[in-house]
Amino acid sequence: MAPNEQDPTLLSLESACSDLKALLLASKKLEDCLGNMDTKFDGIEATLSTSSRRVAPLQSLAMSTKALDTRINRAVSPALALLDRFKFYESLQQKLLDLSSKLSQEKTPQKRLQNLIDYINCVDQLNEAIISINQEGEPVIQRLQEVVEFISRTKAADQYRTERLRETLITLKTLYETEVDAMRFEGLLDQALLHMQDEFESILLQIKHQKVGDLSQQQAEYDTVVDSDLGSEMEIEVLRRISDTLAANDCLDICIDIYVKVRYRRAAKALMRLNPDYLRTYTPEGIDEMEWESLETAITLWIQHFEVAVKKVLFSEKKLSYRVLGKVMAGLVWPECFAKIADKILAVFFRFGEGVARSSKEPQKLFKLLDMFETLEKLKPEFSEIFDGEAGVDFCTRFRELEKLIIDASSKVFWEFGLQIEGNTDGIPPPQDGSVPKLVRYAINYLKYLATKNYREAMGNVLETEQIWKAGILSKPDNGEDLLKEAIFNIMDALQRNIESKRSRCRDKTLVNIFAMNTYWYIYMRTKNSELGELLGDQYMKRKYKSVAEESAYMYQMQAWGVLVSILDMEEVKTQEKDVIGGIVTEKIETFLKYVNDTCQKHKEYYNIPDEDLREQIKEASLKLVVEAYTEFLDSYSGLLQRKLYPTPERLLGLVGRAFHGGDVTLKRRTLTDRMAGRLATSLEGGINDFQRSRSESFDV
Repeated sequence: MAPNEQDPTLLSLESACSDLKALLLASKKLEDCLGNMDTKFDGIEATLSTSSRRVAPLQSLAMSTKALDTRINRAVSPALALLDRFKFYESLQQKLLDLSSKLSQEKTPQKRLQNLIDYINCVDQLNEAIISINQEGEPVIQRLQEVVEFISRTKAADQYRTERLRETLITLKTLYETEVDAMRFEGLLDQALLHMQDEFESILLQIKHQKVGDLSQQQAEYDTVVDSDLGSEMEIEVLRRISDTLAANDCLDICIDIYVKVRYRRAAKALMRLNPDYLRTYTPEGIDEMEWESLETAITLWIQHFEVAVKKVLFSEKKLSYRVLGKVMAGLVWPECFAKIADKILAVFFRFGEGVARSSKEPQKLFKLLDMFETLEKLKPEFSEIFDGEAGVDFCTRFRELEKLIIDASSKVFWEFGLQIEGNTDGIPPPQDGSVPKLVRYAINYLKYLATKNYREAMGNVLETEQIWKAGILSKPDNGEDLLKEAIFNIMDALQRNIESKRSRCRDKTLVNIFAMNTYWYIYMRTKNSELGELLGDQYMKRKYKSVAEESAYMYQMQAWGVLVSILDMEEVKTQEKDVIGGIVTEKIETFLKYVNDTCQKHKEYYNIPDEDLREQIKEASLKLVVEAYTEFLDSYSGLLQRKLYPTPERLLGLVGRAFHGGDVTLKRRTLTDRMAGRLATSLEGGINDFQRSRSESFDV
C-alpha cells in the first residue's frame, strides 16, 4: 500500500485522538474555573453570614412594629366606629326634632297617625343607637387604654404621638361617662318618651264606646256578646308600637297606669250615660229604706246595665287590651290590665246585687230576685269566656258567690211567704162583709204570677239547687218543677187552713157561709184556666175549692133565705079552725115580711158578694126560693088575711133583688181592686201580668 494512501481507520483514530486531547484541555480549564468559583462561593457565604447577622435586629423590629400596628388598629377601629355612632345619634336627634315639629303641625287624624309611626321608628332607632353606645363604649375605652399603657410602657412610639393618643383616650372616656346617661335619662330620648306617653293617653281617650242607647228599646241587641272592635287598625298599630317602645325604655309601669286609668274612664263614662244613680245605694240597710217602686226600678235597670257592662263594654275592653298590649312581656301584661279595668266596673254591680240579696226577705222581692238569677244564669257562659285565665279567677268566684246569695235569698223569701200564711191564724174573724181577705187575694195572685212561664222554671231551678246544696252534689235531686208544685200545694193547704181558722171564729153563720163562698169561689175562678190551675190540676181545684164554695152557697141560702120560707110553712096549722088559721096566717106573713126587711137590710149594709156571676146565681136562686114560696102562700091564704094591703110578689121580687146590688161594695164581673195597707195595687181584670207588688204591704191579720 502506498504511503500517501492512508488507511481510513487510521485516520479515524488520529481524529479521535485529536478530539480527546482537545477534551482534556477543556476539562482542565473547567476544573480551574470550578476551583475559582468555589473560592468565590466561600467568599459570598462569608459575606452572607455577615449580612445576616447585621439584618436580624431589623427583622425583629419590623415584626414588633407589625404586632403593635395590629394592636393599635384593634383598639382604634372600634373607637372610630363608636365615634360614628355618636355622629349617627346626633343625626337622629335632628331627625326626631324635625318629625316632632311636623307632628305638631299636622291636624289630619290619619296623616298624624302615620307621622306618629315615623316618629316612633325614629325613637326606636335613637334608643338602639344609645344602647349600642352604652354597650360598646366601655369595652372600646378599655382596649384603647390598654394600648396607651402598652405604648407608654414600651416606648413603641415617640412621646408626641403617645401624648396625642392619651388625650384622645381621655376625651372619649369623658364623653362616654358624661353623655351616655344624659342620652338615656336627660336628653331628647327622655323628652320623646314623655311625648309618646301623652300621645298614648290622647289616642286611648279618643277611642270611645258606641252609644248604648235606650235599653228598653235595644235590650234584644245584647242577647249575645256584642262583637265590636274599638279603634281603627291604624290607631291600634300606633298604640301597640308606643307600648312596645315604652316597655323597651323601662316605662312599662307608666304605660300600664295610663292605659288602666284612661280605659276605665272611658268604660265608666259609657255606662254613666245609662244614669245608674241607683248603684249609689248598695248596703242592705240602705236598700231596705228604699220605696218598693224605686227598688223595683233599680233592680230592673241593674239587670239591663249588668248585661250591657259584660257583653258590650267589658268584652270590647278585653279585645282592645289584647290588641294593644298582647305582645308586651310575652302576653303577661294585658290580662292584668283588663282585670284592673273590669274590677272597678264590676265592683259596683256586684255590691248592689249582694245588697239586694242580703236585704230583708219581703215576699214581693221574689220575682226580682228570680229575674236577677235568670240573668246570671244566662250570662254565665259569656262571663266565663270573658274572664278566663288566672286574671279572671276572682271575678268568676265573686260571680258564683253572688249567684249563691241570690239563690239563697229567693228560696228564703219563698219559704217565708208560706210561713207567713201558715202563721197568720191569730184568731181574727173574717171581714165583716164576708168579702175575700186581702191575704187570700194577694197569695193567689202571687202564686199565679209565680206559676207563669216567666218564673216557674227559674223558681224550680232555685229549689232544685237548694236541695242539691242540702243533700250533697252526689245526690239525685227531684225535678225543679215537681219541687215547685209540691211547695205550692203546701202553700195552698196553708191558705185553706187560714180560711178555715177564720170561719171557726165567726158567730154569724150567714156571714161565715158568705165568707167561705166568696173566698173559695174567688180562689177557684182566679185559678181556673191559668198556669197555676194547670199546675195544681182541675180535679184538685174542683174538689178543694169549687165544691166547698157550692156547699157554702147552699148553706148560705138555707140560713139566710130558707128560714124565711120556713116561716110560711102551714103544715102544723091545717087542722086548726078557720078563725084561728086566719090569725096565724096574718102573723106568719107579717113575721115573714119583717125578716125579709131585716135580711135585705143586712145584705145592703153588711154582706157582700163581689163576684157578679156568683151574685147573680145566688140572687136568682134566692128570688126563686123566696118569691115562689110567698106567691104560693098568698094564693093559698089571701082570703084569710085580716089586712088586704100586703106587698105583691113583684114588689117582693124587686125588694130582694135590690138587696144584692145595694151599697158601695158592688164590683164588676170577676174584678176586685184593692190596696193592701194602702200600698198594694192589684188589678185582677187585666190578668196576672198586671199584678203589682208593694214592698211594705201587710197581710190581713
